[in-house]
Amino acid sequence: MKQLTSSSPVLPDSGVARFLAACQHQQPDATPVWFMRQAGRCLAEYRELRKRYDILTMAKTPELCTQVTLMPVERFGVDGAVLYADIMLPLEGMGISFEIQPDLGPVIHNPVRTMQDVKALRIIDAEESTPYVMDAIRLVRRELEGKQAVIGFSGAPYTLACYMIEGRPSRDYGTAKSLMYGQPEVWHSLMNKLTEVVSGYLVAQINAGVDVVQLFDSWVGSLSPSAYKQFVQPYSQRIFEAVKQTGTPSIHFGTGTSSILELMAEAGGDIMSVDWRVELDDAWARIGYDRGIQGNLDPTLLLTSWETIEAGMHDVLRRAGNRPGHIFNLGHGVLAPTEPDMLRRLVDAVHEATVR
Repeated sequence: MKQLTSSSPVLPDSGVARFLAACQHQQPDATPVWFMRQAGRCLAEYRELRKRYDILTMAKTPELCTQVTLMPVERFGVDGAVLYADIMLPLEGMGISFEIQPDLGPVIHNPVRTMQDVKALRIIDAEESTPYVMDAIRLVRRELEGKQAVIGFSGAPYTLACYMIEGRPSRDYGTAKSLMYGQPEVWHSLMNKLTEVVSGYLVAQINAGVDVVQLFDSWVGSLSPSAYKQFVQPYSQRIFEAVKQTGTPSIHFGTGTSSILELMAEAGGDIMSVDWRVELDDAWARIGYDRGIQGNLDPTLLLTSWETIEAGMHDVLRRAGNRPGHIFNLGHGVLAPTEPDMLRRLVDAVHEATVR
């Protein structure tokens, strides 16, 4: 794991110092805070950019990506800058054609549903397939050196496989899960390829300069414990092992994962990220206090009054119990109608409430 005394300059009591301390289960000067989807639709300056550029253009243009990535750092005072990207980006190099449709999400033009489809998928070096991601990381790193943590991420194999098989976002994942159960040899071949690609993608981000990586398994809560253990856990485990070899801390994220929380913790990650469907103290007791935890304010609270938000914040902090290893976040992403001033106020309040 990265040490605070590494060759990279880390300012004391800075966002990156807080972040790395939490990842190492040490007590930072205050609880680190960041928000998933913090660089997005709740910001007026982001909406202005979106009038001129589509999401993929912004994600693939390092200067634009850097500009958007830094927006919430400047506006909210968060301790980490998460790279503005989409989980679908590494799939393009595999031969997957897709577009991001507004208000819908990724739409795959050539879904993967047969062994022939899987065999046609390419595995190429991440620097070659997504050079713009690595360039953006270097730019962000240069801007934030020693101040805020740079957070890289990837979609997990299960979530990516579901998109690739379904062809678009889904409510029941029926096509993907029926292939998983009915054609396990096709499923495992696809997961093997995705595991290799995701592992390489995260390691490349680490080499480019991120301080921590998060694996997003957003759809994994759709599985039973036995299905997770058989069809997903071994692949996530391989990815976390690859990241661990670099010494960089990792966060394991999913939604609706109460029934598989312990199995996800077994798969890996220095920090387990939980949503609001499970109480943070219960989740932490279940995964063990030797591991950190991230979360878990319900994002919809941010659409209410400050008094309601503040009460929710204090409940999360009370459940965290001032233990080392807590990163404050929402249980999922920032909702578009959220008032930016509320996010700034929340960051300041978390820092003030947990100053050591």
